[in-house]
Amino acid sequence: MIKELAGLKTVCLNETKDAVVILDQTLLPEKEIYVSLFTEQDIWDAIFKLKVRGAPAIGIAAAYGIYICSSKIKTSSFEQFYNEFCRIKVFLSGARPTAVNLVAALDRMERRILLNKEKSVPQIKQELLKEALAIREEDATACRQIGENGLALLRPGMGVLTHCNAGHLAVSEYGTALAPVYLGQERGFGFKVFADETRPLLQGARLTTYELQRAGVDVTLICDNMVSSVMQKGWVQAVLVGCDRIAANGDVANKIGTSGVAVLARYYGIPFYVLGPTSTIDMQCPDGKSIVIEERHPEEVTDMWYNRRMAPEKVKVYNPAFDVTPRELITAIITEKGVW
Repeated sequence: MIKELAGLKTVCLNETKDAVVILDQTLLPEKEIYVSLFTEQDIWDAIFKLKVRGAPAIGIAAAYGIYICSSKIKTSSFEQFYNEFCRIKVFLSGARPTAVNLVAALDRMERRILLNKEKSVPQIKQELLKEALAIREEDATACRQIGENGLALLRPGMGVLTHCNAGHLAVSEYGTALAPVYLGQERGFGFKVFADETRPLLQGARLTTYELQRAGVDVTLICDNMVSSVMQKGWVQAVLVGCDRIAANGDVANKIGTSGVAVLARYYGIPFYVLGPTSTIDMQCPDGKSIVIEERHPEEVTDMWYNRRMAPEKVKVYNPAFDVTPRELITAIITEKGVW
């Protein structure tokens, strides 16, 4: 891991394992502040308010979170314990509906309970801790392999464009879309990265440029509407983006604006690569039309980041958090298993 990023712990447990500790990403890049989450409401708020974000990181936070909450259930009855666990699971799963990792991690935790239901409640709690730690370690391993598989498709000196933040801050280590960039940085590839600002929440401007600059990567920030211009100039030879859900047919949901980048990449003949762990593949979702797209508060468009409101009062606002890129616009999907 690049040493400049090693100190940034996106999601972890505290020493006493009674709280989830997250780096509050809503305060970046101005402040690096870690927040301890003790209750189910704390964890729900952190996920919904994007204090922790990125599909894999959300899954890890959910796994740690439901372990923390379950460890505080005071009963020796399996039935009572399991019923309370399921209540908390339903509550946490509603924090963000589009990223598949949230529900997938919670489902894994539930399966761990059911596989060990003959054990005592204290033993089951320890099994939940083991499962949560395994989810984190599997993500770290997957991210590095995603990086290796993605780097095999790139050449030294390339110009690379990315959208939103699919780097170290969105996962346990390295990232998904940015994993090849970081491996390339370690090996002297000298990539030149163009980062979309990613309106309205500015994850590209606030987070991607922050972590790339910290790691010493050559990064240039551009507004979302400048993508065509930099592609037209020949400055971009590949697009690398992450994903929040991959449908069974290969359609991909990712941060709003991704599909527009894909259209432009197709027009200019630039490879468009989607990078993510296999945990983001939802084989129960047949295609992109079946993906539930989260819609967020209008204030993120009209008020956030401005000293004063920038739109007329009562104007209608459409604020989807994600869009769907159809498979025919995707050159390849890159996972830890290989390149599809």
